[in-house]
This record gives sequence, structure tokens and C-alpha cells, in this order.
Amino acid sequence: MKIVTAVIRPHRLQEVKEALSDAGVVGLTVTDVRGAGRQKGQVERYRGSEYSMDLIPKLKVEVAIEDDQAETVIQAIRNAAYTGEIGDGKIFVTSLEDSMRIRTGDRGESSL
Repeated sequence: MKIVTAVIRPHRLQEVKEALSDAGVVGLTVTDVRGAGRQKGQVERYRGSEYSMDLIPKLKVEVAIEDDQAETVIQAIRNAAYTGEIGDGKIFVTSLEDSMRIRTGDRGESSL
């Protein structure tokens, strides 16, 4: 099993959700996060004054999947989140040792 974590632009969430659904993903977790990468923040104006935003609002989307779904899910997220601009985000893939469905006690891939 794997966990795919994607940090994306907030306005691309609907496209990513639809792409994951089309790829056969049945559950996901979405968290509001802030971060900075190569963008190194941005300069905003408010009432004529400039101020720097060091941490940019993003969304973190996490999905637990079977090993054989990994490449399909990665490409689905990339295609849906892509704008071609700096700040499109990142995708991380990590191994998932075990999982359990609380309601039934199912473990492993049957809990997904």
C-alpha cells in the first residue's frame, strides 16, 4: 500500500477530486496548509502598502491506495493540478505499512 500526498493550488481541488474519482480512488483527505518553495512567497498590496507573504496558502490532498494504482493516481493528480506556472505543487509517495477500518476492523488493502 502507498500514501500519495499532493500539495496543490486551492483552486485546482475540484479538478483533482474528479481525476482521482475517475482513477478509482474512493477516499481522500484534504487539509489547508501554507508553505513556500521556489516561489519564495509573493508581494501583496493592501491600501497602497506592500507586504510580503512568505507562506502561500495551498491544499494537501492525501490518498491511501494499493501499490498497483500508484502511477495512475500520480498522473491523474499531475494532469489535474497542472497550470504550467511556478507553484503548481508537489506529489510525494510513501509506503504505508498497515491500515485499519475502524468500523469493521478490516486491515490492509481490504480497509482501503
